[in-house]
Amino acid sequence: MELRIAEDKDIDQLIKMRWDFTLEEDRTGRIKESDYNDFHSECHAFLKTAINSKQWFIWVAEKEGAIVSHIYIELIQKVPRPGRVTNPFAYMTNVYTDKKHRGNGIGSKLISFVNEWIAKMNYEFVIVWPSEQGVNFYKKNDYHHCIEPMEYVPK
Repeated sequence: MELRIAEDKDIDQLIKMRWDFTLEEDRTGRIKESDYNDFHSECHAFLKTAINSKQWFIWVAEKEGAIVSHIYIELIQKVPRPGRVTNPFAYMTNVYTDKKHRGNGIGSKLISFVNEWIAKMNYEFVIVWPSEQGVNFYKKNDYHHCIEPMEYVPK
């Protein structure tokens, strides 16, 4: 298994995995197969930009030419503060392992690899908003609950 940063050649696999991930969580049935082409176009544009930026890092676990797990990291720049070095922090999202490969430690290997990369790059911290099902996965990989953020949702 190879752990690496995603490349342009991975875009179609990443789109399909995002689609599958979303359908797994869709309890309402509102997402229809006929929506795939519009989603593909939007996601392709996003991934093309993200993969070629210095803001997004999409880590993948590849096995026999197929991506079986991925983690998306967006770097968030902080406003400099006097008297301290200001490093960005990382926002982790879209953490997913293909159903057929779950329970084999692939997700834990990938997140451990990403955690080492984060430490090496001196990012201040990682923030993730896990689903209820994901909480134990993050806990076993050294993540802990922090003070709850606040949000504003425009009306």
